[in-house]
Parts: sequence; structure tokens; C-alpha cells
Amino acid sequence: MTTESRLGRFIVFEGLDGSGSSTQAGLLAARLMRSGLRVTSTSEPSSGPVGQLIRLSFSGRVVLPEERSVRDAHFAYLFAADRFDHLYNPTNGVLKDLAAGIDVVCTRYLFSSLAYNCESPEEEALIRRLNADFPMPDALIYLRGTVELSARRLSSRTNLETYENLEKLAAVQRNYDRILDTYTGRKLIVDATDSRNTIADQVFEFIDQTQPTLASARQFPFTSTLSS
Repeated sequence: MTTESRLGRFIVFEGLDGSGSSTQAGLLAARLMRSGLRVTSTSEPSSGPVGQLIRLSFSGRVVLPEERSVRDAHFAYLFAADRFDHLYNPTNGVLKDLAAGIDVVCTRYLFSSLAYNCESPEEEALIRRLNADFPMPDALIYLRGTVELSARRLSSRTNLETYENLEKLAAVQRNYDRILDTYTGRKLIVDATDSRNTIADQVFEFIDQTQPTLASARQFPFTSTLSS
């Protein structure tokens, strides 16, 4: 299959803040390009207008409600709106690039919304509803580290974002574990404490065996994981 006729692959990296997902996404993108493929790198929140609003909310420039559940609902709606624009905008949307034969390597996707923005069945139901029509990635790579590892790496940052604290990281880790346990799509779970090169080799081998599908599936391939 020539690069002109192939479809792109939608590849998503997930993990706790500080897990190394951005680093590994960059390494994979570079390696795919060296293999002669066309690749674009992106992330969520995106660089689009709603994504910029999310970043302002993270930084405190946009003041959020103090109540935790209201604040998380605020982010759930914003991320869903940003995700829609990220996927479907006609300028540089993910699906446009995939149709053009470009592999899209994305750091964070709807799995992050489920991990970071729900602490009850009701909150999970909201996120499932807001994201139900979005396509699943062709490949999901989850870097599973520890809360302590993430906290140690994050401690070097001068301005920690809203979610970056030990208690929140522990809750997010539990959510990720539940999500990945029931997710039936193509996935790779790697140990984030392994060396950078070891992880990169595992990821590349996994992606080398991943076929593009234009991420057209509309199902939500995991079950509810939070009980009442």
C-alpha cells in the first residue's frame, strides 16, 4: 500500500500527568516519519478556540466554580466541545488528516475525560453521553506508572495545573485502571517506569502491527465501572 492510498491511523497516548505520554508520543511520531510515513502530532486540550479556553481555566485565568462536581461538569462539557472541533473541523481536524493518509498521534483523548472528570456513576453517565458519538482510536497506548512517580516528575514544574495533586492523581489512577480493564478496543499497556527506549520499542512494534480503519467505529466499547 502506498502512502498516497493508505488511510491514516488514529493513535492515542494516555496516562497520569508526568507518566511520559507526551515524550513517548513524540518519539513515536519521529520514528514513523523516519519510516517514510506522514504524521501529525496533536493533543487535548487542542490548540483550537475551545482548547485555549480550557487551558485558561487550568491556569486560573478563567475563574471556575468552587464546588468540585460543578467544576468537573464544566470541564466535561468544555472537553466534549473541544473534542468535536478537534475531530471534525475542516482545517486541520483529525478525521480530515486520517482520510488524507496521515497518521495522527494524539496525547489524551476521551479516556482522560473519564479518568479525570468523574467520581460518581452520574458523572460517568454525563461523560459517556457527551462522548458517545466520537470515534474510537485505532490504537490506545496507556503508560501505567505510579502516583509517586508522577508527583515526583511534576514537582519540577513551577505552575502545577488544577488536577496535579496526590489525592487527585490517585483517584485518576483508579479510574484509568477501571477504564482499561473493560476497554475492548486495540490497546497496549506499558510500564511507565521502564526506560524511555524500552517503552519506545514496545510502542513502535505495537503500532507497526496496527491497521488503519479511519476510526469510523461509533460504539463506546467499555462498560460502566463506577457503582452507586
